[in-house]
Amino acid sequence: QVQLVESGGGLVQAGGSLRLSCAASGRTFSSYAMGWFRQAPGKEREFVATISWNGGRIYYADSVKGRFTISRDNAKNTMSLQMNTLKPEDTAVYYCAAAPGAYGSIFQSGYDYWGQGTQVTVSS
Repeated sequence: QVQLVESGGGLVQAGGSLRLSCAASGRTFSSYAMGWFRQAPGKEREFVATISWNGGRIYYADSVKGRFTISRDNAKNTMSLQMNTLKPEDTAVYYCAAAPGAYGSIFQSGYDYWGQGTQVTVSS
């Protein structure tokens, strides 16, 4: 069992930055690949980024590539998402998720554990 808690969301103007964090507890954090997903109002949850167990393999959705950076610190059991040059269309609830194994997926079904989400609102 892995418990995930996101933090760092908030309200920011377009062009600004936010850093989301995901704190994990429970089983060995480094045993899991991790991912970020988001869900905007009225839309389905979508993939944002994923990072492998040791940070060696990273993949981003095209919509955030070049603006967002995913990272993890296995010694601290944390994962982060640095979001720069934010746009109003980035407004969503952001979720962190854990997938058993070395590598994550762009699909929600690949993840066994989810956090409760943190709201990010980007004003124009």
